[in-house]
Amino acid sequence: MGICHSYTPDGRCVSLLKLLLTNVCIYDCQYCINRISSDIERARFTPEEVAQLTVDFYRRNYIEGLFLSSGVIKSADYTMELLIRTARVLREQHAFHGYVHLKAVPGASPELYAEAGRFADRLSANIELATDADLQRLAPEKDHAQVERAMASIAGEIAEAREDRASREPASPVLHTEDGAGIVRGRRDYAPAGQSTQIIVGATDTSDRSILETSSGLYARHGLRRVYYSAFSPIPLEDPRLPAAAPPLVREHRLYQADWLIRHYGFDAGELTLPEQPNLDLEIDPKLAWALAHREAFPVDLNRAPRELLLRVPGLGVRSVDRLLKQRRVRAIRAADLAALRVPLARVAPFVVTADRPDAALRELDLLALRARFAPPARQLDLFDGEP
Repeated sequence: MGICHSYTPDGRCVSLLKLLLTNVCIYDCQYCINRISSDIERARFTPEEVAQLTVDFYRRNYIEGLFLSSGVIKSADYTMELLIRTARVLREQHAFHGYVHLKAVPGASPELYAEAGRFADRLSANIELATDADLQRLAPEKDHAQVERAMASIAGEIAEAREDRASREPASPVLHTEDGAGIVRGRRDYAPAGQSTQIIVGATDTSDRSILETSSGLYARHGLRRVYYSAFSPIPLEDPRLPAAAPPLVREHRLYQADWLIRHYGFDAGELTLPEQPNLDLEIDPKLAWALAHREAFPVDLNRAPRELLLRVPGLGVRSVDRLLKQRRVRAIRAADLAALRVPLARVAPFVVTADRPDAALRELDLLALRARFAPPARQLDLFDGEP
């Protein structure tokens, strides 16, 4: 418990110790189990305890880094100072060179965000709910403007560090010795892994369309690296403003898929849903759903289509498209080439044309049953289901 797993862009799995510095909080966010009005047991680490715990786990090769958040104690500044102190102890007293992700508490002083980025690889100011109206209804002490001010402050520090790095002549890093510890460390960039945020899904009836529009806006305004989507978990105390059940986990999964399409495949947030159907299809992935809703854009000729259109073909990823573009400079793409590239033929075939199959896809695109081919089959009854 307490060890979570994250994945890098190259597919590597990274284990992180995920902790709250404390579950004490001065806010009364109705969707949070740690809100001030919640009757739960409270606990609190000191920064030194978290640092020692992290180092102990790291030396045993259980983790590669720390993901540290916290309830808000006394004030945003006071809490931010404790988080910074934890990271400082790790870096300066323990010479910890692993990954550190710190929560950036909205409402704290810009000077504290500037200091936090000196010790953390990534900072995250959480937007929490997709619309300001939702936040005002369930957490009136918070607002989006305050969170975005924190994001803007961090983005400014990241941009300044980037310019500073570009202006430095390539040379060996500046080395110095930490007083009293005898540790020689290189110069650290400001939050080199950027910043991220989190949106809670399912605590309100806000649609996937609104959630994706909020995410796209944050990416554009503040250069976020990631938006994390977390399914709402019902809490013991009943509140008429909150749903009684958690949303299906597949909804969280679909939002991550849609987010990936927006960031890496050239899709716009408004393309993946319709005003009259503002939620993502839970049975099939967003890219396939878009393709089935826009059959007029297909079939795509693999030997002539531009990269941006190839990226919209279900079953073709960024690496597969780049390989196809490289290969078609040498010779025409045939069906056998797709198999050699380990492309899922059954998924791709209805949407593409190859040199040796000039009209095969045309016979399949008009089939009304094409969606049923890709949707998960209905579960059959078994002996434990009883009478229908």
